[in-house]
Amino acid sequence: MIKLSVIIPAFNEEKRIRKTLEDVDQYLEKQNYGYEIIVVDNNSRDHTARVVKEMESSSVQNARILEEWSKGKGAAVQRGVSEATGQYIMFMDADDATPISEIEKFWPYLESGVEVVIGDRYLDPVHHSHQPWFRTILSRLSNYLIQIVLVTHIHDTQAGFKAFRAGAARQIFRNLTIHGWAFDMELLAIALKFSYRIKAVPIIRNDPGESTVPPTAFLESLRDLFIIKWRALTGKYAPYNHQ
Repeated sequence: MIKLSVIIPAFNEEKRIRKTLEDVDQYLEKQNYGYEIIVVDNNSRDHTARVVKEMESSSVQNARILEEWSKGKGAAVQRGVSEATGQYIMFMDADDATPISEIEKFWPYLESGVEVVIGDRYLDPVHHSHQPWFRTILSRLSNYLIQIVLVTHIHDTQAGFKAFRAGAARQIFRNLTIHGWAFDMELLAIALKFSYRIKAVPIIRNDPGESTVPPTAFLESLRDLFIIKWRALTGKYAPYNHQ
């Protein structure tokens, strides 16, 4: 049976993680494939891990918690990928802004052999992303710059809803060196270096507020963008010989 591994990086998400896990589990248990939910608690200062452990032992038995002490969302997803057991691996945000049901749009491409399928918040003019205006402006400006410098044909690198065939995910994340907010850019740059196919699919995203993204994330990502470009130009990303 096909199995999907769902990775949810979480930082100080005790108020939202319960509902997210319930939504994900209730959707996946109705599908005709197996699944696991891996929550990676990335050095939270609240009770995120405790909430997940309580749910793991009671209502959501397909979930498990990993405690990652390296700071950064990229490090959390990287740890989740290393522990995933599914033939397909995806990650999504802990705030449940993009519902797990959007994965239905990804299956035709994953099953046809596309190695990387990513959510794009701007492809659908009707069900577009709903978020504060200032975040929309920063996101658009960032993506234009990313297209110019790094990945010319991808319009939304930063949406936290991406899926992979397992072999590709392991190859990509073994090479990941950026563990902060720019890790999405690096994983796509690595995928292109390995000649993996990347398909962007329109997704729904409704920003719930209370973002855990700090104001410094934009400047940090701008710095990392040029680090990634330099590494790509100088051949720092090399495929492993095994899947």
